Amino acid sequence: MRVRRRAVAWSTALAAALAGVVVVSAGIGPVRIPPAEVLKVVLNAAVVPAGVEFGAAGAGPIALPGVEFAYRSPFAFPVDDVHRRIVLLVRLPRILLAALVGFSLAAAGTVMQGFFRNPMADPSIIGVSSGAAVGAVAFIVFPVALSTTLTLPLLGAVDLGLSYGAGVSLFAFIGALLAAFGVYAIATRHGRTPVATLLLAGVAVQTFLGAVISYLQLRAGESLRRIVAWLMGHLSGAAWSEVAIAALVVPPLFAVLLAYARDLNVLLLGEEEARGLGIDVERTKRVLLATSALITAAGVAFAGVIGFVGLIVPHMLRLVVGPDHRVLLPTAALSGGAFLVAADTAARSGTAELPVGVVTAAVGAPFFVYLLVNREVYEL
Repeated sequence: MRVRRRAVAWSTALAAALAGVVVVSAGIGPVRIPPAEVLKVVLNAAVVPAGVEFGAAGAGPIALPGVEFAYRSPFAFPVDDVHRRIVLLVRLPRILLAALVGFSLAAAGTVMQGFFRNPMADPSIIGVSSGAAVGAVAFIVFPVALSTTLTLPLLGAVDLGLSYGAGVSLFAFIGALLAAFGVYAIATRHGRTPVATLLLAGVAVQTFLGAVISYLQLRAGESLRRIVAWLMGHLSGAAWSEVAIAALVVPPLFAVLLAYARDLNVLLLGEEEARGLGIDVERTKRVLLATSALITAAGVAFAGVIGFVGLIVPHMLRLVVGPDHRVLLPTAALSGGAFLVAADTAARSGTAELPVGVVTAAVGAPFFVYLLVNREVYEL
């Protein structure tokens, strides 16, 4: 019960901090908007169901019953229309996507550091980032048509085409999963997956995929600039559709990781000790690896390769709240979201917009060196 209270207290405080960072970030840009104005815009955009309307849908002799829900906002604060458009259509989708991506990377990094009992581990250790990069770069260099039209009864012709950006994200997601499960397949023998073998398999696959990326860059031609921008990490051009997809995918996967937080604590004692305490070690490792791969893939598919979030944030929070993953996992995830929002705000606030991956590396690497110099690092 004491652990639960600590987890709730820390998570509540960090969730409030994340909300504050989001509000402040939404006001920063070429057009400065006061935080109070941002908050009013967000509250005005919140809607609640106000009623249900029944009608008929369809054309010709076939008329199907239709249901439409009416919504209204409980707030009606006076706000500038230009400010409203800037916040809702330009800044807020990018900020919320940054929060979700940072949340997912920090959560996966926390699990990887506990899984490998190594504070230097991060989500890329099982090849997720390299696989996503190969998928995205391959699509940029050799774009394929992702549009098709289906003729459905009553609805007629339906266009199922995907935009260029959606194609890059889709191929990045597929590449990330293929790489992660490829590493797992290589390291698994007779139903067992030794951690040391998994680590070595991840290094080997990352090295091979790095060679593939280099080859694709040589073939890129005029697409090379786009490839470099994606590999540096980016959040520009974020859309509400991407935010919606990430919001549907990330929280359920995080809930799975959180459900295994106690088992991850036991795994820190060693696999033999965990088996003696009743943990199904191989099943737990499979679930943790698969869920970490999925939640990382969901982040990098939209934002590209962003380093140091999954490494520095869990390490820093472990020094503050301790090694218990029931507390560490939610606090690190929320801090990762706030960190990436702040980093992206800094990236877009200068005279020329920087890739957010450059900012996270520039801030994270010196701070990480400071921690290593001033604090002793213990094996997990």
